[in-house]
Amino acid sequence: MELVKRLHRIMIVIIWILISSGCSRGINEKAINTDRKPSTDPDYSDITIPPNIAPMNFRIMEEGRYFSATVYSGKGDYQLKLNSSDGTIRFPEKAWKKLTAGSTGDTIKIQIWSYKKGSDLHQKFDPVYLFVSKDRIDPYLAYRLIYPGYYSWSHIRIIQRSIESFEETPIFDNQIMEKNCANCHSFNRNRADRFMIHIRGSLGGTYFVKDGKITRTDPKIDAMPGSATYPSWNPDGRFVAFSSNQVRQSFYSIPEKNIEVFDLVSSLIIYDTEKNEILTVTDRDTTKYLQTFPSWSPDGKYLYYCRALPHKSASNPEFDDITGTHYDLMRKSFDTQNRTFGESEIVFNASAINKSVSFPRISPDGRYLVFTIHDYGTFPIWHQEADLWMLDMKTGISSAMNVNSDRTESYHTWSANSRWLVFSSKRIDGRTARPYFAHIDSLGNQGKPFVLPQKDPSLYDRMLESFNIPEFVDAKIKIRPRDLAAASKQKALKAISGNPAAKLLPVKGNAKTPELKPGEKPVHE
Repeated sequence: MELVKRLHRIMIVIIWILISSGCSRGINEKAINTDRKPSTDPDYSDITIPPNIAPMNFRIMEEGRYFSATVYSGKGDYQLKLNSSDGTIRFPEKAWKKLTAGSTGDTIKIQIWSYKKGSDLHQKFDPVYLFVSKDRIDPYLAYRLIYPGYYSWSHIRIIQRSIESFEETPIFDNQIMEKNCANCHSFNRNRADRFMIHIRGSLGGTYFVKDGKITRTDPKIDAMPGSATYPSWNPDGRFVAFSSNQVRQSFYSIPEKNIEVFDLVSSLIIYDTEKNEILTVTDRDTTKYLQTFPSWSPDGKYLYYCRALPHKSASNPEFDDITGTHYDLMRKSFDTQNRTFGESEIVFNASAINKSVSFPRISPDGRYLVFTIHDYGTFPIWHQEADLWMLDMKTGISSAMNVNSDRTESYHTWSANSRWLVFSSKRIDGRTARPYFAHIDSLGNQGKPFVLPQKDPSLYDRMLESFNIPEFVDAKIKIRPRDLAAASKQKALKAISGNPAAKLLPVKGNAKTPELKPGEKPVHE
């Protein structure tokens, strides 16, 4: 009986192959030109991709009973034919690598046909082209998977995903760390062997990883108004800049603006990893500004950050006060030998155009600075109008990037070779953030952005979690969740003040950070 069933299954497979190949021949011979490109999801037409990207699987979003795609390498020496009954096109990994290898510096051509239901007519669409750049991309991407809410942290993971394949492995999983929150991860020059993760909760601390060794630290000193957050590594690997923030959130009955997150107090600090010391970033200006989002220049000689005038009502700002808060892009010079800072310099005067700046990031070659622009405040992930801007460090010219959509674009980082930008975008559904890539050439020309490819191209339709804080990584990270769980048993190394005479922005009135309730999470997402 089992043999009969097996033979029956084999016959079904053989018949399906014959039908599929027959349909493919019919589609090629009798097709009617549509004179338009097919609708696909994701939209990968006319994009620039790295030569080491995972297969760009997609769905044909056209009416049809059968579909066929013939794919040609740029040099014309390789051709691949794929048939599909539901419109899903999946490239075998070996065949895809052969395609990209034969198209580097050239284009991949994808010709698509469809067989419409209830009709003998076959449709032929205009070809879809993918340009394969010679510029490789960092092989891994690290990101936090989190549900896009603001009230609980039921499950949080930090994942590393191979950009070259569909392999993914966890780095952190709060299910084995007493459901603590991990809200920051940062890498020193994209290095897999030198990074940190900040964890909040019963096992809280800043966990530094160096050459496979994990050290649990507590960088908060009494003078700081809040925890150390928004980290940025100085390229030398010794100094890490943070902002220390007291964060509040307000809720509104406006459909398009139901939540606003803002800083009540925020100051800049530097952590000296060699001396275990916290240095306050002093300022001779008598105005006590809000300062946040530190980011080092590639040579480590300047610290870039965002600065705003304090709220008129320091302890309980009104909505008009929050919407009137605009952060400018600033920088200070830094002397690594003496651990001292120079005067504040304005880089981009956003307040002059009634805008606000967040997340400054300079390309490793030092040529371009990308930042997020939004109408006001400091937390653009809830701002639909948030866009990416790029400043040419050589000419001083800045403008909105052409990678933007009509939805939120926010957190972004550079590849090690300065040719690729990854950023968070909510363009798919307006709520969940997905990682998008764009090619940036040496002249600043920007390629059409594309979403991180998935083995199942329908994944983003049903996945509820956001991809938060995407960071490029140069190799596979060896640390696993249980390594961090083991390190949580260490007593946290308590930092000391490196310049006790300096003072941070004073905390006034009822600005004390409230204790979190069980299951509640901080608002840094």
